[in-house]
Amino acid sequence: MIRLTALATIAFTTVLPQSAAAGNARFDYFSYAGRSQERITLGPRQYRNPILSGYAPDPSIVRVGQDYYLVNSSFTNFPGLPIYHSRDLVTWRQIGNAISRFGQFDFSNQWVSGGIMAPDISYHNGTFYIVSTNIRNFVITAKSPQGPWSDPVWLDFDGIDPSLFWDEDGTAYIVNNGPPDGPAKFPGHRVLWLQAFDPVAKTTVGPRIPLVGGGENPPHLFWPEGPHIFKKDGWYYLIAAEGGTGPDEKHSQIVFRSRMIGGPYEAFEGNPILTQADLPATRPYPVEAAGHAKFVTTPSGDWWAVFLAARAYAPTFYNIGRETYLLPVSWSADGWPTILQHGTAIPFALDKPASAGVTEPGAPQNGDFSFVDNFDEKRLGLGWMGIRVPAKSFYDLSEGRLILAPGHRFGDLSAAPAFIARKQAHATAEVSTALDYEPDHEGDRAGLVALQSDNAYLFLGVIKSQGKRQIAVMRRETAGDPQAGKAVSLVALPRGARTVRLKLTIDGGALSASYAWGRSGWRPLQTGGDATFLSTKKAGGFVGTMIGLANETNRSNHPAPAAP
Repeated sequence: MIRLTALATIAFTTVLPQSAAAGNARFDYFSYAGRSQERITLGPRQYRNPILSGYAPDPSIVRVGQDYYLVNSSFTNFPGLPIYHSRDLVTWRQIGNAISRFGQFDFSNQWVSGGIMAPDISYHNGTFYIVSTNIRNFVITAKSPQGPWSDPVWLDFDGIDPSLFWDEDGTAYIVNNGPPDGPAKFPGHRVLWLQAFDPVAKTTVGPRIPLVGGGENPPHLFWPEGPHIFKKDGWYYLIAAEGGTGPDEKHSQIVFRSRMIGGPYEAFEGNPILTQADLPATRPYPVEAAGHAKFVTTPSGDWWAVFLAARAYAPTFYNIGRETYLLPVSWSADGWPTILQHGTAIPFALDKPASAGVTEPGAPQNGDFSFVDNFDEKRLGLGWMGIRVPAKSFYDLSEGRLILAPGHRFGDLSAAPAFIARKQAHATAEVSTALDYEPDHEGDRAGLVALQSDNAYLFLGVIKSQGKRQIAVMRRETAGDPQAGKAVSLVALPRGARTVRLKLTIDGGALSASYAWGRSGWRPLQTGGDATFLSTKKAGGFVGTMIGLANETNRSNHPAPAAP
């Protein structure tokens, strides 16, 4: 088991006032152990897919010399936009977050699956750039990928999913998905647009040019997303995902090319160049919804693609979100790329890139792993995150514990709950903690929370109910769930049971919970058994389940959220 240490500062680390006050929740440790459902044996020169396990969607990658840097979507998480480093393309270490401080972004009144999505990272003349969307499009910059990253500069054009392309003469362009110039010709009709970008003024300039998506070429193109342009052998290649990104949709990757940056672009007759939608849904250990790729070259000139996909424990059911995968890109004699041949399942084990350096060790990002954080450092390490940006710090590490002050209720979109979490990275996972907590008010509660959305989460912990300190399991499955405020389990704690141990186990679509105190053994609790309400299919949205520590006060009667 790996012991987590503070690898970098999380921005809202401060000392809470009156840390010993009643109502604060004190957590002794956080333990996680995860295992993939598929059992893979790697050869001596092989790597494992996914390369980033659990909730790591929309990957964008850039190589600078011998170093690769990758960023994922983080929606309304804070800290957000995690930055990873690798020298071999297969072993990754988180080195920072592009969103790391108060005031940099505001996610107030945005859903868990709102906020920032589909970031693109690039590098030019000593500066790193990330362009993305948070309602409006923006660009942030940094001299080092670890940061600090700048405040956003907002860009004035319609649409989402911008990416930057730097041409050989230094001219920069932004390509993005936007609405058509006129009425939509079919459901999901979008156009991929191009516009020049001034990196000094950090603004778009000149006319916006429609590249593809007018409705006639190809007619099946709908809901395109994550477009990228690159150049090879005198051709400009435009790649994009299409087909929708939900568990019931046919996410795929397609490619076009042109001799001129502004087009016209022709579609590859062999499209899609990556999909899993043409495979039987009942296949063992299915990987679904593959797409949203970006290409990168190694120093020796080999081509590889990072992309998202989701490991399902049942057809179209996955709780852990979309993950980051890696596959080589092959090129045909007439100059068209392919990531995976039609009808081929994404391999879990594959030969490593030929020209690979050594990546500095860090916390594991894929494969089976376990860790424990004893909260004995001065700061939380990378990988911890909350929901929305808090107005001020709500936690403290000064006593060798994680101390959470009472915070806002889950579902209050105007504020950040007192919730510190990590992603569930495996279909089978066990999480535990030890909690010392004296709730102040009726309904106050603190403990473990597994959360997929503002409307779908599970609570396991201590609550004040009927004037007594009790252990509770509570579920909220949907918007307006009539059982959301009721306990599935409610067990009174005996006098003197100060520190309570809590354990939550999730195995695909099933879950169980237990508790203990003192030297007693684990005692099971009724949970309802079903964990599929934490799946993307049922909860909706674009994230994965986050499991962490929370302290929720009932003093304010915030309205329950409605369906997005």
